[in-house]
Amino acid sequence: MKLIPDALAQTETAPAPAAPPPAPAAPATPAAKPTGTQTGAVQPTDAAAQMPSTQDLFAQIVPIFVIMGIIYLIVIRPRQRREKEQEALLKNVRRGDTMVTTGGIICKVTKATDETEIEVEIAPNVRMRLLRSAIGEVRAKGEPVKDQAAAKG
Repeated sequence: MKLIPDALAQTETAPAPAAPPPAPAAPATPAAKPTGTQTGAVQPTDAAAQMPSTQDLFAQIVPIFVIMGIIYLIVIRPRQRREKEQEALLKNVRRGDTMVTTGGIICKVTKATDETEIEVEIAPNVRMRLLRSAIGEVRAKGEPVKDQAAAKG
């Protein structure tokens, strides 16, 4: 391990750099404008000074839009379709339909009272009112309600 002491010895004995000689005085011209180096500003390098081309910007932006489109097709559109089907299912529930509530109760619709509620039968002669939003799925569609006049005539 002789390398470390040798490196330390070289740094301790290295002579200090000599002071640069004073620069000769440049003749001042009144028409000359000071450049960035004369005022002390740092000039940017050529790579940093170049603006990205439109092709580079296009190559960076297009993948973002492609990913957004894929997400729309895979996630958002099917969810919207399912929500629309569920909404149509809730609106079209009628008497005689067998359904499952979100709580897991299997029941039969006895009366559709209004837009938000229905009356269901969970056991013989056991009826309860239920919100339409609590319908999980409709298992079997009942027969359409027959008109009273058609039944009598």
